[in-house]
Amino acid sequence: MFSSRAFCRSYRLTANFCTLIPKSIGTRTMTTETSDSLIAEIAQATGALNDLRLQNADASSIDAAKKRLGELKKTMAAMNIAGGSKDAGKKKERLLLKTAKGTRDYGAAEMFCREHVERIVKDVFTSYGGSALDTPVFERKDVLAGKYGEDQKLIFDLMDQGGEQLALRYDHTVPLARYLAMAGATVQAKIWQVGKVYRRDNPVMSKGRMREFSQADLDITGAWDPMIPDAEIISLLCTILTRLDVGEFTIKLNHRKILDGIFEVCGVPQAKIRSISSAVDKLDKLPWIEVKKEMTEEKGLSSDVADKIGEYVKHKGGPSLLDILKADATLMANLSAKQGISDMDILFTLLRAYKVLDKISFDMSLARGLDYYTGIIYEAIVEASAPPALTANAESPAPALSKPKSSKKAKADDGEEDELDESQVGVGSIAAGGRYDNLVGMFTAAAAAEGKKAPGLPCIGVSIGLDRIFAIVWPKWVEKGMRSKETMVYVLAAGDGLLEERIALVQELREAGIKTDFLAKKKPKLTAQFMAGEKDEVPFAVILGGDELKEGLVTIKEQKWEFVDGKKTKVQSEDQGLKVRRDELISWIKQTPTYQGWSSGRLI
Repeated sequence: MFSSRAFCRSYRLTANFCTLIPKSIGTRTMTTETSDSLIAEIAQATGALNDLRLQNADASSIDAAKKRLGELKKTMAAMNIAGGSKDAGKKKERLLLKTAKGTRDYGAAEMFCREHVERIVKDVFTSYGGSALDTPVFERKDVLAGKYGEDQKLIFDLMDQGGEQLALRYDHTVPLARYLAMAGATVQAKIWQVGKVYRRDNPVMSKGRMREFSQADLDITGAWDPMIPDAEIISLLCTILTRLDVGEFTIKLNHRKILDGIFEVCGVPQAKIRSISSAVDKLDKLPWIEVKKEMTEEKGLSSDVADKIGEYVKHKGGPSLLDILKADATLMANLSAKQGISDMDILFTLLRAYKVLDKISFDMSLARGLDYYTGIIYEAIVEASAPPALTANAESPAPALSKPKSSKKAKADDGEEDELDESQVGVGSIAAGGRYDNLVGMFTAAAAAEGKKAPGLPCIGVSIGLDRIFAIVWPKWVEKGMRSKETMVYVLAAGDGLLEERIALVQELREAGIKTDFLAKKKPKLTAQFMAGEKDEVPFAVILGGDELKEGLVTIKEQKWEFVDGKKTKVQSEDQGLKVRRDELISWIKQTPTYQGWSSGRLI
């Protein structure tokens, strides 16, 4: 096994590169010999890094190798810039056209589906009394630091910008808490925000698990009567997932105070509670034997204590599970667990009134790894959430989640692993959240003068993973033949083009709220116009003719599509269209079942 020190000795730069960027680099041209030597160094360092990974070297050795490779690449980039036009006579290097790792583009049809999802989410947010907020996509690094437990390593750091150390936001919750602290920690409201967040994780693009992704959050801030905001949030989440048609879903519930109480009575040292909690949270992805191994071998917990925890965290059910916990005298003697059980008792009563109890699973293994949660925690799962290869046998070893898709080494250009094997990875939870009563107070305390009392603000919220939901909804959207545009009318001209008349009618329809388009040609052929409208699957074709216009008429033809042998095709019809008075066209369109049933964007 390599050590970081041995690596540095084995792959140290030659004497020509004792200084990474020579002081004279800006005034001289990089020689071919220098360039070739540096390329060889990079190749050697890349090979060393791959060897370390194959040998399962310790993390410090791999980090040192990564750092070394990064330095060499930076040196090459700097020398290329400084060299100016030295390579003018050489063959031009081709640009690699691809998105950054863990990101992707969305085409018109996909964006139409995504916007459909987002519209439903925002509509429910406002139906529940929420008001919108927008926070910057990057924050000061010290605002984000220390809030995410073991996931701290996933934060995207940015370079120093004008004296500020910045990072891309990891979620919406911490920026919201910072905003509330700046507002004096007195805000009592329902606040929602939708936007991109960033995590330097290993992506699985087909499952909506990416490095840049969209989240939609709603948070209830301020002091309210016990568990009412908590039940309201869960009701809101059930409403959204039902309207999005994600299929059968379950809201897994637990309470941090119950979990902390279990850890205390089982003998977990206070300093290890958060890290053990993070291990327990993996029980939806790994069998118990693997989770126990992490707690004992990696985190230093005794086997007896781990077994005691296992007896608790394997329980799941509904309100009746509370009776089992209440009957546990040792657990009820713990103040934290007793408070959590009391909260859950109230919550189940309220959820029964909201009529969502059938969607709830009281799951003792749910822990949520983030440090800032203080009370109820929850996450929404569907059938696609679980890893497909995870067996039902909880005592069997888990499949390796990081094997590449093929036997070949799957390495990115930067020396990092490519995507995880998607056959071993599920979509994961599609929404999650919990109560975080101390996070705002943490910010106000950090900003307050010494000795000055800092106000806190209780909060509870939910984060909905829009990309993960899209990964579930999109295949259904395609299967059902959903459209990619909302255009309802396509205005055509027969004969002389009638450009001004077409434009006048298009504007009239648009002003009436009917989404309308036309072919931007002065004298287009009728066939070309029909083809343009059919490409967008526009349900109404309005045809203008010189003689009909003189009589105050237009011809309107309704068009439909169907699936034939799995392929979407236009329904052929001998109908030549219906003549409608031009001044009655708007009211005629708005009274049709097609127009009135448009809300889903579906045509067939």
